[in-house]
Amino acid sequence: MFPSFRGQPGKPIMTSIDWNLEFSPEKGSQTEKKNSALGLVAAATTGGLAVGLMAICGPFVLPGFRRICLPYVPATDNQVSNVLRILKGRSCKSIVDLGSGDGRIVYALAENRKTLGGTEFVGVELNTWLVLYSKLVALRRFGREANVRFLRKDIWKYDLGNHDTVVVFGVECMMKELQLKSEKELKKGSTVVACRFPFETWIPTKVEGDGVDTVWLYQR
Repeated sequence: MFPSFRGQPGKPIMTSIDWNLEFSPEKGSQTEKKNSALGLVAAATTGGLAVGLMAICGPFVLPGFRRICLPYVPATDNQVSNVLRILKGRSCKSIVDLGSGDGRIVYALAENRKTLGGTEFVGVELNTWLVLYSKLVALRRFGREANVRFLRKDIWKYDLGNHDTVVVFGVECMMKELQLKSEKELKKGSTVVACRFPFETWIPTKVEGDGVDTVWLYQR
């Protein structure tokens, strides 16, 4: 005998066949499989978005794997102005910005080339995304004719001897080693502008600004 079910008023009576279809284990298993598949898709999508976001944004907020950590901290307007002020009137034919970040120091120097007498402006940065960004901005602002370049290189492996002026926004722990590198590679008469932190033993010939906006000028 099959079980019979009394229907509610206005609704059809559920037969034993209907009951078996509605509450069968096979249907429950299919529902569980569907939910499991949707869960896997959602997890994969979320994970993919997270990885993609990290790949794009991570280089802008995290330092690369460097011998000494040099994080990306954009220069303030006051810091840029102090760099321009301290170099004004000096003969700076080839200027390099070590750890150039988004390129704003290099852009400012290039835009003031008449005041500085500069003919070459180079940014050295290890972060691939920042280098690409800087190149695109430089192309838009200066075109292909201006001698403005950005290189993806480790500043510790880059030869400073190709330039007569060096600008660096450093961190305290790197200044001693950078001083030794400058002494070894820079030619006599070269200029170094240190921002945020001074060299340990060099005596600056000029100082501009105060606090975190201070810049020190050194003559090699």
